[in-house]
Amino acid sequence: MNRICTFTMTALALLGLGLAVPGGDAVAQQASLKQRLVGTWTFVSTTGRLRDGSPAFGPNPKGVLVIDANGRYYQAIMRSDRAKFVSNNRFQGTADENKATVQGTIAHFGRYSVIEADKTFTYHIESSAYPNSTGTDEKRQIVTLTADELKWTGPASTAGGLMIELVWKRAP
Repeated sequence: MNRICTFTMTALALLGLGLAVPGGDAVAQQASLKQRLVGTWTFVSTTGRLRDGSPAFGPNPKGVLVIDANGRYYQAIMRSDRAKFVSNNRFQGTADENKATVQGTIAHFGRYSVIEADKTFTYHIESSAYPNSTGTDEKRQIVTLTADELKWTGPASTAGGLMIELVWKRAP
């Protein structure tokens, strides 16, 4: 009889505790902006355009954004239609091959900071494939941030400062 009573009381206590603790969505909504940014994101789209009006990263671009909890990040976006180097050696590319690679690739890494009240985060770029960005800061305004999607706007400093919007989805 004592065992049944103890088991019943334990079960009721656990059930009561389960009802008192918020579910996953409620906990996620209470997390800070910085905590919600942490993770691996894959590139979906951008409003960035070249001078001729074509998409900045061509058809089906590939990209990744990795944000860690310690304030570090890595971002890379590349055109998927970049031609391979005929020489099969990156040090022996032709002028056209090198130009297409540079214009079809952007990658940088460094630290980031978040201002919760403004819903912004800033890349503090330590190094970039575009050397002019190395040592600079790039501020991003978060438009939306859900469990599965991150959308932000900011100037495209590597392409003349036009305002662009990028959309990322959380990697599985």
